[in-house]
Amino acid sequence: MLILEDYLTLITSYLQAHPWGCALLGILFAAFVHQVYFYLRYIRKGAKKTTFTYQDKQIRTLPGVSVVVCARNEETNLKDYLHTLLNQDYPAFEVIVVDDGSEDDTYTILEQYVQQSNRLYHTFVPRGARVISSKKLALTIGIKAAKYDYILLTDADCRPESRHWIREMMNGFQNDQTEIVLGFGPYFETEGLLNHIICYDTLFSGLQYMGMAKCGHPYMGVGRNLAYRKATFFDNNGFQGLLNERAGDDDLLVNKIANRSNTSVVCNPEALTWSPPKRTWYEWIHQKRRHLSVSSRYSTQSKMRLTSEPITRGLVHFLSILCIAYGLTTGQWIIAACAYGLWSLRLLIQMIIINLAAKRLRMREIGIEIVLYDIFLPLITLFILATQPLFRKKQQFHW
Repeated sequence: MLILEDYLTLITSYLQAHPWGCALLGILFAAFVHQVYFYLRYIRKGAKKTTFTYQDKQIRTLPGVSVVVCARNEETNLKDYLHTLLNQDYPAFEVIVVDDGSEDDTYTILEQYVQQSNRLYHTFVPRGARVISSKKLALTIGIKAAKYDYILLTDADCRPESRHWIREMMNGFQNDQTEIVLGFGPYFETEGLLNHIICYDTLFSGLQYMGMAKCGHPYMGVGRNLAYRKATFFDNNGFQGLLNERAGDDDLLVNKIANRSNTSVVCNPEALTWSPPKRTWYEWIHQKRRHLSVSSRYSTQSKMRLTSEPITRGLVHFLSILCIAYGLTTGQWIIAACAYGLWSLRLLIQMIIINLAAKRLRMREIGIEIVLYDIFLPLITLFILATQPLFRKKQQFHW
């Protein structure tokens, strides 16, 4: 008892002698706790293998599914990837490609594929459609044309990981309550700093939205790999009210209709779809600007959860530097050591969880450069959000 009292007296004396340093360390500890909670609760679960409530997939009746793809000047990508959709190992499916005003040989390529496969159907967006995001109109046309009750979305430049992609995604409809299935779509990995940043950004974002959905807080999906019931789309009035948004054909729709009981996640390796990333910094920032342009329309709860993580992340980095500097300049080694210990422990937890997820999703491992991504990506997001009003007047009527 005396030893405990002595320790309490010592701690109280230290707090009184160094209030500012201890206050900074206390805030750092609170931010550290939030970060650890976020990684253990959400990011760790994001890539956890999906297990289904049934085991024998052959006994279960597999419903028909319509794979809907929008294409604008996708001649090359259709040549490279369309056959991977048409050759899926699934009993009842069709592929609907909606030509959204292409000016290349997209129509010719589609006609050639029609001669080779009776699973392919293609249509087009009427010329002169005056909406900022004609992709939503193209998707609506494709969904209306679908003959099956389940819709599976991907892009013209996407390549499924395996011939079992449709089967894996459709297994996500585990019961009659499931209306939305979220998948993951990583980018092809090449050399170069930009590619590494894009792949990490995509991995982190994917783990975040999949992990939150698994915890009962779905807020978005990606059109590269997303499924829902046709009836769900029309019962919720489709993209009504969203046609004049530049983006949001996937995340805003999910944010509007998804909840803890009607949404499931499939992130098994065979359910992935891979696509080529942007090749220049300008293209990538433009892509992020388009996606972030609709973030203000997320639900309040979604925005609060998404905002809290980068804030506490920034606090961990900033306050760690501040506490270490304070400790070194004042000779308070305890404060400096505690700050460095919290920063290092958070980094260790982050690297273990991120790299385990990357391995499960067949992506490359990430080294100490994760610190650079950790600081750089929120700053890019902040810059885009701050300058977003300057670009609203430059919106064009295409996707």
